[in-house]
Amino acid sequence: MIAFLVRRLAGFALTLLLAAAAIFFLLDLLPGDPARFLLGITASPEAVANLRLQLGLEAPPLERFGQWLWGMLHGNLGVSYTQQAPVASLIAGRLAVTLPLTIAAMVISVAIGLPLGILAARHRGKALDSALMVLAQLGVAIPNFWFGMLLTLIFAVTLRWLPPGGFTPWSENPLGALRSLVLPSLALALPQAAILARVMRTALVDIQEQDFIRTARAKGMTMGEAVWRHGVRNALVPVLTILGLQFAFLIAGAIIVENVFYLPGLGRLILTAISERDLILVRGAVMVLLVTVSLSMFLVDLAYGLVDPRLRERGVAA
Repeated sequence: MIAFLVRRLAGFALTLLLAAAAIFFLLDLLPGDPARFLLGITASPEAVANLRLQLGLEAPPLERFGQWLWGMLHGNLGVSYTQQAPVASLIAGRLAVTLPLTIAAMVISVAIGLPLGILAARHRGKALDSALMVLAQLGVAIPNFWFGMLLTLIFAVTLRWLPPGGFTPWSENPLGALRSLVLPSLALALPQAAILARVMRTALVDIQEQDFIRTARAKGMTMGEAVWRHGVRNALVPVLTILGLQFAFLIAGAIIVENVFYLPGLGRLILTAISERDLILVRGAVMVLLVTVSLSMFLVDLAYGLVDPRLRERGVAA
């Protein structure tokens, strides 16, 4: 298990290093001068040169990349061009919205998708299975922002149970903050729950044909008992793969949903920074998102080893 963990940690660190290099140098190659953009087209060459010097843009790219990496290791992501505030503090404030939103959407997705997938597999070929798969197909086809508008129309405009948008800070009213995230979380979760339901159903249907299920049935278990005791755990391996990918999709989807519900999250911060060409803020925010997604994939990788010990043995042998 230790060798398995060390290998995964090494892969995680290498992934972050390569991603950091890609983010830094791709943004560095974008056309245009941030200093000229900030000062305007009427600024004198001397003023632009002075601002470039203040922003550290005159240093060689490799030197600036090294300084950026060193700063990140110490929690320093630089200072925003446009907002004149530490990037780390700006991101931390927005993560207080985006992370709870994403985690809540993930929990809702799992709570809806897995039971529906198991239920559909248990009634394979019957009317209930067909109805659930039709609903799942609709959930996959409909984008999350449309779900957001539909949920707002029903629960905020018609029933007036929940706020239609905006966000109440956690420090002012934690319950109000939770209420602000209910509709966005549902809008994010429903398409992903549909995908999970389809994957879980397919995995369980395949497992029901395996020899170990037939052996369990021969020992006197019902199909439901055999699937629950022996099938679900084996079906979790493909489901874990989808869960790792879904976290990335939820983070990306949060950018759209935050704009639909006017939430002050990381997605809106990135869009604003891009429009203002604040490259330091864009780099920091994208890197934080990448670390979050990579960490989720790393945890899923560890979960593989817990669910299926054979994967740990292969990792050690490799």
